[in-house]
Amino acid sequence: MARFLNSSLQSLAPYVPGEQPQQGIYIKLNTNENPYPPSPMATKAASEEARRLNLYSDPDCNVFLEPFAEYLNVDRNMVFCGNGSDKVLSIIFQSFCEDGVAFADITYGFYNVYAALYALETEIVPLKEDLTLDPTTYYGLNKTIVIANPNAPTGIAISREDIFGILRHNRNNLVVIDEAYIEFGPQSAIPLLAEFDNLLIVGTFSKSRSLAGARLGYAVSSGTIVEDLNRIKFSINPYNVNRMTLAAAAASIADEEYFNICRQKIIETREFTIGELERLGFSYTNSSANFIFVSHPAISGQTMYTKLKEKKILVRWFSNQRIKEYVRISIGSIDDMVQLIKAVEEILTEEL
Repeated sequence: MARFLNSSLQSLAPYVPGEQPQQGIYIKLNTNENPYPPSPMATKAASEEARRLNLYSDPDCNVFLEPFAEYLNVDRNMVFCGNGSDKVLSIIFQSFCEDGVAFADITYGFYNVYAALYALETEIVPLKEDLTLDPTTYYGLNKTIVIANPNAPTGIAISREDIFGILRHNRNNLVVIDEAYIEFGPQSAIPLLAEFDNLLIVGTFSKSRSLAGARLGYAVSSGTIVEDLNRIKFSINPYNVNRMTLAAAAASIADEEYFNICRQKIIETREFTIGELERLGFSYTNSSANFIFVSHPAISGQTMYTKLKEKKILVRWFSNQRIKEYVRISIGSIDDMVQLIKAVEEILTEEL
């Protein structure tokens, strides 16, 4: 650590991303990436836009935000985008949490990082024993609320009615719903924007749109909140989404058929994988995402992670005491998951 680093940052624990091996052949089921390539329309659009990389991208991102607003059936002034949903979340934590922030004890790891980075008063709201979220524990907290729906790493979703209740009991505070995985199961909260000006929805094109490497995140909210997001963005980096990403994202919206085919494959493969692991004695949460969260009574989560890695399959293990017996498994192609099941059967035979 350099002696010049601000004292307030010296104890900061950064976010730990999933392993990204640069060598060796692994089946990667650890970072919730989409197993299918982007839409051919998206890659074609990005390739064509690469010829103009000598020019700055449009800071207003209109090539993407105009068709995206139409796709969502909201006004253009209600949508915002940034360099991945992590950047969008960073601006939100930086801008709207003066009175503090509240989020679950088991949820997306970046929330804790941003709260620490911006020195925010933080209220941790425990999930129930079964790792589900009780919406009433968020009523009247008098601070900004951030909820991942579906949650990560559990994949468990809450209903639109639950979100309605949280919004109704926190009308004077911002409620952020992080919908990174919304396309794989539950209903989006976007229809609630018509009634609640304290709702801010965050999403990403990394998961369902197969654009993780392009980095495109978005927010949908009232025009005044989006205006504030742009105020901060233009004060930091007005060109924070590159030309190729904007073109690819706009084209991916146009290719709805490809999007739906890939999304349905992932949902069907998720249910197949759950059934196979249940047959092998695993317990699991009710995931509505493109990953599953599973545990086995006879083998620890850390051992399962280690043994799978030895077999060239990467999954995610978390050391948090409440969830250390689980592993999170991204849904890959059907061939990937067949290989996973085969490896798990071998591990259980070896260990039991």
